[in-house]
Amino acid sequence: MNPSRLDRLTIAIQRSGLAGLALMPDANLTYLSGLTFHHGKRLTLAIIPAQGPACMIIPALEASRVAASSRVPLRLFPWADTEGPMQATTLALNAAFGAQPRNLVLGVEYTALRMMELRALEAAWPEVQVVDATNLMAELRMVKDADEVAIMERAAQIVEAGLAQAIRQIQVGMSERQLSRIVSAEILAAGAEGESFENIIASGPNGANPHHSNSERTLQPGDLIIIDCGARYQGYISDTTRTVALGEPDTEARQIYELVREANAAGRAAARPGATPSQIDAATRQVIAAAGYGDAFIHRTGHGIGIEVHEWPNILAGNDMPLAPGTTFTIEPGIYLPGKLGVRIEDDMLITPDGARSLTQMPRELQIVAA
Repeated sequence: MNPSRLDRLTIAIQRSGLAGLALMPDANLTYLSGLTFHHGKRLTLAIIPAQGPACMIIPALEASRVAASSRVPLRLFPWADTEGPMQATTLALNAAFGAQPRNLVLGVEYTALRMMELRALEAAWPEVQVVDATNLMAELRMVKDADEVAIMERAAQIVEAGLAQAIRQIQVGMSERQLSRIVSAEILAAGAEGESFENIIASGPNGANPHHSNSERTLQPGDLIIIDCGARYQGYISDTTRTVALGEPDTEARQIYELVREANAAGRAAARPGATPSQIDAATRQVIAAAGYGDAFIHRTGHGIGIEVHEWPNILAGNDMPLAPGTTFTIEPGIYLPGKLGVRIEDDMLITPDGARSLTQMPRELQIVAA
């Protein structure tokens, strides 16, 4: 782990005015320490004070692994199943903040912390106050360092290698689920630790649903097929979408495809240091709206990526936060015509000191698979 992450987090906690931060076993704790856990029923919490040592309440059976593998120094407070976690929780809080200070304000992850962890904190220190610190961690994770970028670039290479192999195997009469299994296998064969998410295969009229659930529909000549997939590599993900044609598509389908390709290009061209997500979203949306399909672009232009598939920043209207070098996100405009077809083209982007570049390099021209 890069030790500066803990330093950066401590500074952010101090600036926020919080006494500290509680992290449960999830993406933020992984980002900070490199530790991964199953979401089990044994209380596990990292307590990061604004000043002083980071502490961790940990089941005894995990203590040796955590001590050996954490990338940050942690003072461990193990507890056994026979005794329960309450004493360890109290001792950890005392070590982090002193003996039960009054009006302790602790940042927690509203999107991750479960009732079990919250109740344990309240039982150990009845006067504790909790506030949402989701944004504090999201802002730290949004800008990637050189090591993170290198891993994400490799994840992009892996998914594109797997996707290219899968596209070569598309055949008329194959079901969406069959193609999904091929995509999964090829991504793993290309070197992924796993898929970023369950891939989406949306063919023909099913393509009009951006979050279509793979079905037994069979692929037909003339179909446009949306393939949305990603690779997980060394804890980071890629996320890409390409739309291919099975045989020659009709005129309308080609026109829709070219509009989306132009919108994707416009979004990529708008990405640069200091640009806002709102500006990038407007660049993609204007292309589609000018052609009369504005109402058919029914989702945001993109989202941040990193350890998780959806991180900061959201690329949408109203987000006017200037993007800094190191920020990674998707650009994925789409057009969806219910009962007919859908098209989406998605790339993974990196803001660089002097512009932006796409981590995904797969051609964006319409690929036609022989029917």
